[in-house]
Amino acid sequence: MFKRNKPQPASSKTSSVNSGSNDRAEVSTLIGRTTTLEGDVHFTGALKVDGTILGNLVAESSDSVLILDEEGKIEGEIRVPSMIVNGIIKGNVYASEKIDLYPKAQITGDVHYNLLEMEVGAEVNGRMLRQEGQSFEASNVANINPAETAVETTEDLEVSS
Repeated sequence: MFKRNKPQPASSKTSSVNSGSNDRAEVSTLIGRTTTLEGDVHFTGALKVDGTILGNLVAESSDSVLILDEEGKIEGEIRVPSMIVNGIIKGNVYASEKIDLYPKAQITGDVHYNLLEMEVGAEVNGRMLRQEGQSFEASNVANINPAETAVETTEDLEVSS
């Protein structure tokens, strides 16, 4: 009469996220909340960051996606095809396909994008530059110093009404 679902082994359970297209990306790497990585990170697939990365982040394949959770922080340059942001980024961002900015997203740096979706509450403190059809290759970021790519804001902006 009532069907019972057969429990699945833990190894068959996977996280997935909508990567902006019709397919879903399986999260292949997770950087947890209590983890801090220092140095450049190169990845393929979907990378979910709940922790902190102090260094540049580079996707090695055209189907890679970065997911930055609201607890996540990245200080350094980011070069990915697609990204979903709800955390903090200090550095320039290059996304050859799409950027989704959720309400708690905060980017301090220039944002180079093809397609951009931004929800109310998201912040970008820097230039927004649309780069239609450009690819941001991993080879372009060899030997980048994160201190040189991080952007510091030292001036207060005055708004008059």
